Amino acid sequence: MEIPNGEPSPEEIKTGADLTGANFSEADLFRANLSRATLNQTDLSGADLREAVLSGADLRDADLSGATLFGVNVSGLSLRRTDLSAADLRGADLSNANLHGVILTDADLREADLTEANLRGADLTAATVPKGALSEAYVSESDGLHSE
Repeated sequence: MEIPNGEPSPEEIKTGADLTGANFSEADLFRANLSRATLNQTDLSGADLREAVLSGADLRDADLSGATLFGVNVSGLSLRRTDLSAADLRGADLSNANLHGVILTDADLREADLTEANLRGADLTAATVPKGALSEAYVSESDGLHSE
């Protein structure tokens, strides 16, 4: 797989790799093992992260705008201040995730598990959030709280 900008391919990424500030925009990271990786301030905009393994990964301040995270499990992870605008999060497990200050503008959260997710200060403007999906999430001070 070719990754833009000279970054390592998914096969070359080692568990626990420090990828701080790396550019994986538009990258094909389908089923990539990014467990315990440090992805702070990493550009993953438009990347295909379907079925990627992200257990223990640090995604704080990452740019995941327009990324495909269909069915990804980020349960219990910190995505604090991450840009997930226009991201496809259908069926993603976001339970117990720290999504404080996350930008979810225009994100698709259909069938996502938001149980006990911390969405305080998150921007959900124009996000597709099924009715009742936020009933067990922490949402005080969140913007754009509308559900379909």
